[in-house]
Amino acid sequence: MPNTWPLAGLSPPAAEAARTVRSAEPAAREREHDDEMRTLVLRAKTGDSEAFGMLYDHYVDLVYRYVYFRVGGHALAEDLTSETFLRALRGITDFTWQGRDFGAWLVTIARNLVTDHFKSGRNRLEVTTAEVLDTPLDGPHIPENAVVTNMVNEHVMQAIKQLGAEQQECVILRFLHGMSLAETAMIMGKKSGAIKALQFRAIKALARALPKDLG
Repeated sequence: MPNTWPLAGLSPPAAEAARTVRSAEPAAREREHDDEMRTLVLRAKTGDSEAFGMLYDHYVDLVYRYVYFRVGGHALAEDLTSETFLRALRGITDFTWQGRDFGAWLVTIARNLVTDHFKSGRNRLEVTTAEVLDTPLDGPHIPENAVVTNMVNEHVMQAIKQLGAEQQECVILRFLHGMSLAETAMIMGKKSGAIKALQFRAIKALARALPKDLG
């Protein structure tokens, strides 16, 4: 009789155990990553420049993408990204975990810089679609509906531009940058419940704005 178990050569209990171990691997890798980042932050807080450099390498793309989506220009995005890390370097001794990710803390700094920039100038804060499809996106995307699964799409980006400023930022943080509800709430200075409501309204607005045959 042919072996019908998915893990050939293992008894049913052993195969089930193997499946359990395999399903736990992503969570274990995530914990390992979190521990690594925590160690680097703790080292950086003591003045370890190499550790801060490693944090820079890990998070610079995240910060740059966030700033670029908000300001729409490479030169300005590069300047504000550099200023973000300078401020982070000066203030890292005051950083405390309290359940928040270091990357979310960096984005909070970047957000404040972007806000200050537009307050001090005559520029209008908006989402840009320029070169968005050429920007690598990572992080856990949440496939709640066709709107989300087709987020990196010209039609969707045009629809995002029609949202209010807060809805734009919520969508960008949650689905383009993969921030959690808690991280998005911390960055935007709101409670998680308010972010859920904001996200719900934004997704409904996008669904109405998009072609019915999208995706």
